[in-house]
Amino acid sequence: MPRFLTGLLTLLLLCTGPLWAEEVVLGLSKDKVSITTSFDGSDILIFGAVKREQAIPDGPPIEVIVTVAGPSTPLTVRRKAKRLGIWVNTDAVEVDRAPSFYAVQTSGPLREVLKDVEDLRHKISVPRAIRSVGAPSNISDAESFTEALIRIRSRSDLYQLREDAVTVSEQTLFRTAVRLPAALTEGDYVTRIFLTRDGQVISSYDTTIDVQKVGLERWLFELSRGQPLLYGIMSIAIAIAAGWAASAVFRMFRA
Repeated sequence: MPRFLTGLLTLLLLCTGPLWAEEVVLGLSKDKVSITTSFDGSDILIFGAVKREQAIPDGPPIEVIVTVAGPSTPLTVRRKAKRLGIWVNTDAVEVDRAPSFYAVQTSGPLREVLKDVEDLRHKISVPRAIRSVGAPSNISDAESFTEALIRIRSRSDLYQLREDAVTVSEQTLFRTAVRLPAALTEGDYVTRIFLTRDGQVISSYDTTIDVQKVGLERWLFELSRGQPLLYGIMSIAIAIAAGWAASAVFRMFRA
């Protein structure tokens, strides 16, 4: 075969892409969450389908991973130790970036549906979503600080790993519900869906959920940022009024 025909055939094969292309088609029960004074959390239903140009291929079944990440901020993780009978801060590690909320939900055990190299590439698991570099040279166990952060936020339901929480039907339809706790930071919550086969990511899709304070919650938040002195005076006045009202009620019942 002439050399130019061989090169042309190779180029066509590269441009054609995978024969069994599979893509995500996604839906959300709501793409906006409003935080009010009575907000106690919210459930987001995430559902979708796998779009194919061909029939379902033979081989390992398709798996689905869903992640929802709140705004990321830097923070300091400190370690306490007892010195002369008093608990004091001894070591500290600066975490460059940690999501305020992070949920991972999968259609099977995470170790089985996602290879480690793919996790490293896409930053899917909870530890990989946290960026911590440049720990002080006197700290040899910097990883334990990240583990402590994950443990603390997991107790508050701010970091979640829920395996077998995504239902996949007929290798085409999938759905899951992500629980957003009451203690949310407002901002864009990046939602990612990954399709995997044999541990390899074959398709992904990104969207966002808008989380914002509204009503009295929004007014108080803006007041505390824009006019902190007025906010402090108002907080003291409310505390005094509440204390006076409580004592008045107590005296009335004693009378």
